This record gives sequence, structure tokens and C-alpha cells, in this order.
Amino acid sequence: MDKGTRGELLDRLAEAIQSVTTSRPLRVAVDGPPAAGKTTLADELALLLRGRGRAVIRASTESFHLPRAQRYRRGEFSSEANYHDSFDYDTLRRVLLDPLGPDGDRRYQHAVYDIDTDTAVSPPVTTAPADAVLLLDGVFLLRPELIDRWDLSIFVCAAFEQTLDRARIRDLARLGSAAEVERRFRTRYIPAQKLYFAAARPADHADIVVHNDEPLRPAWVVRPH
Repeated sequence: MDKGTRGELLDRLAEAIQSVTTSRPLRVAVDGPPAAGKTTLADELALLLRGRGRAVIRASTESFHLPRAQRYRRGEFSSEANYHDSFDYDTLRRVLLDPLGPDGDRRYQHAVYDIDTDTAVSPPVTTAPADAVLLLDGVFLLRPELIDRWDLSIFVCAAFEQTLDRARIRDLARLGSAAEVERRFRTRYIPAQKLYFAAARPADHADIVVHNDEPLRPAWVVRPH
């Protein structure tokens, strides 16, 4: 395991991405539990890669949620619902991952849903440059339905109590109180991650595991790709 500064981690991730050669866009998963830091990491990595002249497509599974009625059909605080009913994987593959894949035409959409308004969206279809990098952040990205769609996978982890501390700050305005944030994490999100860990073993399958308990002094493990 290596440990270093934030900049050293980002340089190492950029190096890993640049070492993968394909004749089409590169599909990179940035997986991890809620509030582990995956979205921030993906944004920082996108900025770095763009600064080095690489075209980057930034997307999130937040924009591929199923409608609220489907997500909560087993109950708003159900961990099984969070793991099984949150996302539209068929559409994610069809409009984003597969068009950028080996047999795709590079014509993709980066979103199909607005979680704030619980409505479908349909942004214009865009054609990706052949050397583009897709950085897709989200939970559950290394589950069986998606595991074979990645050219490189990054798993960002942190202790659950650490992620809860971050979420109390991050989600306070949206959920209204620290108590409500904690309730959701302890009943829905953390148990769902435990289901995911048991079913899919994401840390065992990821090409790179980032230990993000200390974001300014992260540690990481890079497996041969």
C-alpha cells in the first residue's frame, strides 16, 4: 500500500488511466460508499486529465436513478431497496456504457433522470472523441450487472463512521437534521453497502483501492491491470 499527498494520488490515478490503451473511449468506474469521497475524487481527476489535454466525460449514477416510487416500493428505509431498486442499470448500459464500449458508436447520453424533481430528462445525444475518458462515480458500480463494462475501476473507501460524520455536514440542508441523516445512513445506506460488500466484494475486484479516511493523506493499492 502506498500513502502520500492528494496530488500524488491524483497523479497515480492519471498514470493508471493513461496506461490503458484502447481504440475507443475508456470507461472508468469510481465506486464507493456514500460520502466516501468518490465524487470529489472523480471531479479532481477530471480537472487534472483535462489540464493534460484529455477529453473527459463526467457522469454519475445519481442521474440514472429509478423514479422515487420504484426506489421506495420496499420502504424508504429499506437497505434491500437501496441495493436492489435504486438504479436503472439497463438504461445506464444502453445509453452510456455500451455506446462507449467495444461495439459502440460513441453516441451517448450522460443522464436520464433528475433526482431533485423526480422526472425523466433527455439531454442531447453527444458523440465522444475516440480518446475520451468516462469518469462515472456512484455506489454499487462493481456489482455483477456492471462489472464487465469497466476498463479501469477505482474503489474509494472510508470507515462507515467517518462517512457518517461527513454526511451529517453534507446532507444536513437536504434532510433537515443530523438525526435524519444518521437515521438514513444507519437503516438504509450502510446496511445496503454491507449487502453489496458481501454479494460483490468490490474491494477485491477493483483495479485501484483508495483509502480515503484522511483525504489529504490518502493511501492506495494499485493492482496489475
